[in-house]
Amino acid sequence: MKKVVVGLSGGVDSSVAAYVLQQQGYEVIGLFMRNWTDTTGVLKAECPWLDDKFDAEAVARKLGIPFHMVDLSDEYRARVVDYMFAEYEKGRTPNPDVLCNREIKFDSFLRKALELGADYVATGHYCRKDVTEVDGRPVYRLLAGTDDNKDQSYFLCQLSQDQLSKALFPIGDIVKPEVRRIATELNLVTAHKKDSQGICFVGKVDLPVFLQQKLAAKEGKVFEIPPDCPLFARDWSPAFAPDVTDDQLLELSEPYAFHPRFGRKVGTHKGAHFYTIGQRKGLNIGGFEQPLFIIGTNIEHNQIYVGMGAEHPGLYRSVLRVRPDEVHWIRPDRALQVGQSERFSLRIRYRQPLQQGTVVMRANGLYLVFDTPQRGITAGQFASWYDGDEVIGSGVINS
Repeated sequence: MKKVVVGLSGGVDSSVAAYVLQQQGYEVIGLFMRNWTDTTGVLKAECPWLDDKFDAEAVARKLGIPFHMVDLSDEYRARVVDYMFAEYEKGRTPNPDVLCNREIKFDSFLRKALELGADYVATGHYCRKDVTEVDGRPVYRLLAGTDDNKDQSYFLCQLSQDQLSKALFPIGDIVKPEVRRIATELNLVTAHKKDSQGICFVGKVDLPVFLQQKLAAKEGKVFEIPPDCPLFARDWSPAFAPDVTDDQLLELSEPYAFHPRFGRKVGTHKGAHFYTIGQRKGLNIGGFEQPLFIIGTNIEHNQIYVGMGAEHPGLYRSVLRVRPDEVHWIRPDRALQVGQSERFSLRIRYRQPLQQGTVVMRANGLYLVFDTPQRGITAGQFASWYDGDEVIGSGVINS
């Protein structure tokens, strides 16, 4: 009998994942991760980790499976939270959930599971996995979950073939209402528990307060940029053609180079590194016909640039770039070589409907060229590309 260690988080998804594995004939062990206990900046409405542990343990008892706990807080701080601080300090906006899956759940946690004799590690993610054969060797495919409203394949877009080979996603072909129904029928304590929100294992946070653990507040100026700014005259909806040069792609991928001379001062802020492209809340600047959105930041000069209205042209771009060393192929057999391009479905944030475009590999990076301009392309976030419902690769947005 194959042995599976399930990451029991104290939520309904991992609880039902453990049950499904039991029904499939696996020997199941529950393992709870303690990853974060610092409450600085965490909103008080969130349950502390100890409550989650009690719920996970109660589920294990109900299912009759062994239960263990592992403390990965040192690894989590070093490989996820410290990275977050470093990225925000550079004016980039990281995605800790993607990092947590790559660095903790399917690395540190996986190693602990293997120490317990596991053949596989399982989570409650809404995604699927299957295997195909290429040149006589198995190749693992990461697929979107059946539930379109809960598909979490984007969060796993940095996994490797080795990690996928040991991973199971038992509820990937089940829709969320059915997961709730199963948990209710089993009378699990997690059946009606709300889904977790905010930063993975940290919770919902007041981001400026959370970041001020490492990043000092510093007052700066906010400038409004009008929609007729000359910077927007560049072609921000290019159609990809094979003869586009590396320099042209690089130029099109660069964020708009805003300067105070293009606009007017409309307020102040507490530190440019606390804000991100597309953000609306937290500015506290009134007196405008439409809401203000952040369309650019300048960390060096501690300046923020805003535009009025959700359709402001400064919010939209059609090309983004991933540095060569930050390109990741889940399917290495499908990696593009320099000079090659291929049509894919593209995604730059969780739950974004897939967008159509072209992935272009050049010596100075990989480019995603969208058919239609995209709102809020943000450095530090992850871009991913799909063939149908399969995630082929991903990378950190550099610009």
